[in-house]
Amino acid sequence: MSESLYWDPLLIQRYNRAGPRYTSYPTALEFVPCTDHNHELEIISNRDTDKPLSLYVHIPFCTHVCYYCGCNKIVTKHKEQAIPYLELLKKEIDAKAKALKGNPIVEQMHWGGGTPTFLSDEQIVDLFGYIKERFNFSTADSADYSIEIDPRELRPTTLKTLRELGFNRTSFGVQDVHEKVQKAVNRVQPVEMIEGVMKEARELGFRSINIDLIYGLPHQTIETFNETLDVIIGLSPDRLSVFNYAHLPERFKPQRRINEEDLPSAQDKLNILGLSINKLAEADYHYVGMDHFAKPDDELSVAQANKKLHRNFQGYTTHGNCDLIGLGVSSISQIGNHYLQNTPVMDTYEHAIAAGELALFKELTLKQEDIIRRTGIMSLLCHLELNYQALSEEFGIDAKQFFAESVARLAPMEQDQLVEITDQAVTITEKGRLLARNICMEFDEYLAQKNGKNFSKAI
Repeated sequence: MSESLYWDPLLIQRYNRAGPRYTSYPTALEFVPCTDHNHELEIISNRDTDKPLSLYVHIPFCTHVCYYCGCNKIVTKHKEQAIPYLELLKKEIDAKAKALKGNPIVEQMHWGGGTPTFLSDEQIVDLFGYIKERFNFSTADSADYSIEIDPRELRPTTLKTLRELGFNRTSFGVQDVHEKVQKAVNRVQPVEMIEGVMKEARELGFRSINIDLIYGLPHQTIETFNETLDVIIGLSPDRLSVFNYAHLPERFKPQRRINEEDLPSAQDKLNILGLSINKLAEADYHYVGMDHFAKPDDELSVAQANKKLHRNFQGYTTHGNCDLIGLGVSSISQIGNHYLQNTPVMDTYEHAIAAGELALFKELTLKQEDIIRRTGIMSLLCHLELNYQALSEEFGIDAKQFFAESVARLAPMEQDQLVEITDQAVTITEKGRLLARNICMEFDEYLAQKNGKNFSKAI
């Protein structure tokens, strides 16, 4: 896999349309209302006991609102609001842990939000210990315990506390280093602060550090984002996520505080993306896919090179063999071929858990066709190939015939040399890598019914 991405702005503009990010297939839009809130316990109890576990813990609180954000969150400066939530979370942890059979190993855990470090150090220690008492955690070097961090929400002892608990990977939300941009999105954090937390995390021995950037924010230009990239590359994170800002104020109320006249034009956004791709390649970052970059020796890059990379609700991962158990408001579980989502409404979550039930809100049990298509789409996103023989052997089907209609829809992309189609496989070319998301859309049997609604543009 080449590290030189093919950059053709006209080609990207032609194919750039709204569509899913495929952290799952089918996407969350296909989930249906649950009929039994405790149905999830049966699914957990009947899971394949040989499969390891991944845990996702959702902490919904933020002290400040970032105007670009579309996450499920509660903005408050009242730290005491976390106390009753943590008690509810513990009840959910108890219920799901007790439903497990055998003694499965937790290979991965991720705390997201919101801002997990909204919690005090004492609350973090208490919650981490509570979870460890109820699950069997792996001590292998490959175990992955990560947390999202807002650099503004760190006490002097927080990073040290996290590392001592066993967190070995972290992600810092930076977005942009320019004060004018930061003020426009209500996320002011000086470069010195970012440098300080990066330096401390390195000294404490965090195995992998990610930095999030966003392009398309107000007042950004190709010149200012070039300076942001210079600063971030100088900090040398192991991974980088460079996301496209989707301005959807009708869906996300905080975005209404952003002045649309201050946003870069579509062409300027495209130029910023082109700059980012070229500059990160020159800095020896490997393009993993879907806005994600990693150093060549990072676990994601190595897994992709060895065809062991996976993609799930947590994005690209090296632990795709795990069942995922979500904990907390709005969290999503993936147990075998079942998707299960907690309610995103705090009051509903509180009432359900307090009543001794789970807070299951929506779910989906995959049909065999869904499973086959999921496998094909994830193979394209992770390894740029849909191999007919491998899929035929795995599912006992004629994969070439199964995907015939989808492959036929790729004809324009084949003509533009974005894909190569043979009797053995569909392969995404170097020219098509930036448009992998669009290529996968042609394999999505649900998307045609949506007409791109509820999705952001691919680029």
